[in-house]
Amino acid sequence: MKCIKVAEKFDKNEYAVLYQGSCMNLLRQIPDKSIQLVVTSPPYNIGKEYEKKLKLEDYVKHQSEVIKECVRTLSEKGSICWQVGNYVDNGSIIPLDTVLYPAFKDLGLIMRNRIIWHFEHGLHCSKRYSGRYETIIWFTRKTKNYTFNLDPVRVPQKYPAKKYFKGPKAGQYSCNPLGKNPGDIWNIPNVKNNHVEKTEHPCQYPVELVERLVLSMSDKDDWVLDPFSGTGTSVIAAIRHNRRGAGAEIIKKYVDIARDRIHKAVDGTLRTRPMKKPIYDPNKENNKLTISPWKKGNESSAKQLNLLEEESVYQ
Repeated sequence: MKCIKVAEKFDKNEYAVLYQGSCMNLLRQIPDKSIQLVVTSPPYNIGKEYEKKLKLEDYVKHQSEVIKECVRTLSEKGSICWQVGNYVDNGSIIPLDTVLYPAFKDLGLIMRNRIIWHFEHGLHCSKRYSGRYETIIWFTRKTKNYTFNLDPVRVPQKYPAKKYFKGPKAGQYSCNPLGKNPGDIWNIPNVKNNHVEKTEHPCQYPVELVERLVLSMSDKDDWVLDPFSGTGTSVIAAIRHNRRGAGAEIIKKYVDIARDRIHKAVDGTLRTRPMKKPIYDPNKENNKLTISPWKKGNESSAKQLNLLEEESVYQ
């Protein structure tokens, strides 16, 4: 990969841009219709270190202002992917994609997919089912010519040797040799403590998740923008596949981490989970931890579970 410097301000001739400060300041530097793909995971308004918890209506207003600027920068064939989860207010679940949808619709965009990102690990709940998914809402302008490249993101067929059994194609293979459409439910591990990509950022999303969007919704040399770039995952996914990446982040330590990760991605030393790598199955790997220490109906196991709940192990 070519030597890439990380610029601090947007310039169409650069390959990587990291702006420390408000994303609105970065967006004002970007010309109209110059971004092919906007992909981001904005703050969820849950009071993390990097966000001030707002009233829901104030949060939506702020997000709508950012979305409006992103749409201004979006090319005619471009896409916007907003990756969000749920906001919890006094025990009530509020899906953020549903409250943000009007902000995109009112700007004349069309939703192409509501992608479910499914993962196995997270907080355990005792008063409701544990949350194990988030969503990516994908929008484009009202055009039939938006960019969508399926072949680079195809996944292995379930039955690659399947053939047509009748008709003019009888005996021929019925599957695409490059694989199948991955569908709109994506099983990709989230970045927890034992993940190879883990940094100190509390809400980091995996490079693999963004790579699929970058490959399918942009072409080489296109610009990819992340207005809430965190530790630079979207920029990394962009430059790894010969795109240009720009991101904004308020907190300096995350900008520093992002810059270091980008440099490592350029020189080939950044460790990431490979695309299309099978998800680890502890049962298939004969992991000893899959063997329960408690026998069914054992009174001691019930006592143990009660103890765990009393100690607030389950949230």
